Amino acid sequence: MQMNEPSAISAGRKVGDVILDLRNISLSFGGVKALTNISFDVREHEIRAIIGPNGAGKSSMLNVINGVYRPQQGEIIYRGQHRKNMDCYAAAKSGIARTFQNIALFKGMTVLDNIMTGRNLKMQSNFLLQALYWGPARREEIAHRRKCEEVIDFLEIQHIRKTPVGRLPYGLQKRVELGRALAAEPQILLLDEPMAGMNVEEKQDMCRFILDVNEQFGTTIVLIEHDMGVVMDISDRVVVLDYGKKIGDGTPDEVRTNQDVIDAYLGVAH
Repeated sequence: MQMNEPSAISAGRKVGDVILDLRNISLSFGGVKALTNISFDVREHEIRAIIGPNGAGKSSMLNVINGVYRPQQGEIIYRGQHRKNMDCYAAAKSGIARTFQNIALFKGMTVLDNIMTGRNLKMQSNFLLQALYWGPARREEIAHRRKCEEVIDFLEIQHIRKTPVGRLPYGLQKRVELGRALAAEPQILLLDEPMAGMNVEEKQDMCRFILDVNEQFGTTIVLIEHDMGVVMDISDRVVVLDYGKKIGDGTPDEVRTNQDVIDAYLGVAH
């Protein structure tokens, strides 16, 4: 079940052409098959969800997209460029950023300094100039800090900007990790269970920020999430994995009525 035509989205936003195309991706670890012949695409400006039970291969797919894993078979087409696999540095440099299922922040550093690390690939000054904090390097860092302050304002975390991340509650740490990814000004943002472990209020805030990032910045989002209410509310299209195979692909309405998806994951028609 596939949806091949762009759809009109709320607030006047329209899904554009295909920006990322994954074709026949297969990934194995020894004799264990994590992904088997999986194909799907991601369109510019859309929110594309990946769902499925634990062990379905969802995080493995994100790791293929941003170059952490290299598939044994298949092809990745990103903005018209064909790649056998993606390199981590090339992925980040070309506008792909991500957050992780388990928070990966520098706990002893402040919120601002953590978000600043998201600007690393955009810094042009060499190591010596940065160490001396002189001339062009100083001007560059001021400009980067200004961008990070804009992210902090957007995420409404001004009051904790100087707080070490390790002192923050879980929900705010998740928001800081989102901020670090946004600081890189990505074209595609990969979110690996951004609402895992959150309470209802924290989930509502995170949903709002994800929608705002998508609508205000035009950022394409690929999202892994287990909360089906969230997935069905905010996604434009959903791809469903089970035991490393694709069993469904389409709009939320198409997926929730797909019998294979109901049997394997949803249990009942939601």
